Amino acid sequence: MSYIGSKPANKPVVASDLDPTVITGQTALATSPADTDEFLISDAGVLKRLDASLVGSPGITVADNWRLNADDATDAAETDLDTGWERVDTTGQGTLGSAMTQSSGVFTFPSTGIYLVQFQIYYIMSGGNGYGRAWIKHKNSSTYTTLVSLQNYQIQNESMALCVSTLFDCQNTTNDTVVFYGGSGTNGQVIAGSTSESRTAATFIRLGDT
Repeated sequence: MSYIGSKPANKPVVASDLDPTVITGQTALATSPADTDEFLISDAGVLKRLDASLVGSPGITVADNWRLNADDATDAAETDLDTGWERVDTTGQGTLGSAMTQSSGVFTFPSTGIYLVQFQIYYIMSGGNGYGRAWIKHKNSSTYTTLVSLQNYQIQNESMALCVSTLFDCQNTTNDTVVFYGGSGTNGQVIAGSTSESRTAATFIRLGDT
């Protein structure tokens, strides 16, 4: 510790005793503090060290986008979208933090937390009139629970997009996963995909701790 004058003996150190270069003479931190960085604080008069991870909210740490990379023809009333997913890589589209992982249409979260999950599905109808549907489901082992669903009437030879969203509480990254479903039960319906733009797509944004 650097003092102004001689080191005080047997008395509390006050601000006027300290040399300001104790702080100003140190290397400045050019980025946000890491979770393991520490502060020195007075807790009801007791000197304690505090990890930066406990100070305030870190804000949004995960934002991820995925899409179907090819059309998926279906005439099923309800079908899981278990193939053709890719993480977006088109210029201008971005992601933040750790990526979601996906296997056979099952999406696993990189960390626990409260997530905004959005799903858009784009239908092209070349058969008869029918319904387009969208689901977000929670998958826990072999148990599926519908979190949100939507359906709308679709006219032959027309296109239609549906969008649903939910706040998902991921308490366990192994068991708390999500899957996406579509379908109409009408012949000639195509769920549109693309490798260059997001037609049928999912967005995941971590908003905070669980």
